[in-house]
Amino acid sequence: MPTTRRTDGSTDDHTSGPGRRTGRRPGRLAVLAAAGLAAAALVAGCGSSGSSGSAPAQPPASSAPASPGMTAATLRTATDPHLGTIVTDSAGFTLYRFDHDSATPPTATCDGSCATLWPPVPATGTTVSVSGLDAKLVGTVTRADGSKQLTLAGWPLYRYAPDQKPGDTKGQGVQGIWFAVTPTGDRAGTGGSGGSGGSGY
Repeated sequence: MPTTRRTDGSTDDHTSGPGRRTGRRPGRLAVLAAAGLAAAALVAGCGSSGSSGSAPAQPPASSAPASPGMTAATLRTATDPHLGTIVTDSAGFTLYRFDHDSATPPTATCDGSCATLWPPVPATGTTVSVSGLDAKLVGTVTRADGSKQLTLAGWPLYRYAPDQKPGDTKGQGVQGIWFAVTPTGDRAGTGGSGGSGGSGY
C-alpha cells in the first residue's frame, strides 16, 4: 500500500509534470507571437520611414522659386560723378536711351544685332518698382517681336552689354546717339563721357 501510494504520488508528479509542460507551451507561444509582432512592427516602421522619406522629396519638386522669377522690374536713381543723377536697374546697371527711338508715340527701333549690344529692359510683371523717380513717367512699349519694353517719359530703355559692373557708363555718348537716361527721361551729361567709339546703330 505504501508503495502504491508512492506510485500514486509519482503518478501525481508525472501528471503535474505534463501540466507544467502544458503551462510552458503557451508561454513559448506567447514569446513567439510577441517576436512576430515585433518583427511586423519593424517592417511597418521601415515602411513608414520609407514613405516619410519620400514625403520630404515632394516639397523640393514644387516650383516655389519660380514665383520670385516673376518679380516686377525695378528702376532707381544713382549719382554718377560725371553725369549727375542717372537711372539704373535693380542691379545698379546704367540704363540708356536711343535717339533713333521716339518718345511720342513710344517707339523702339533697336532690333536684331542692335538689341544684342543694347539689350532692351524687359517689362516683366504687372507693376514697376521705382525709387527716386516719378512712377507716372514709367510705361511700356510693344517691340516688333511682340515683347514689352520699359519706357521712361516715353523713351524705351536699354542696357549696354559692355558695361561689366554696376556703375559703368561705357555706353554714354556712343556715336552721339546713345545716352544714359535721367529720372525725367532726358539725356544725361554732355555725351562725352564713357567713350564715343563703338557701334551706335
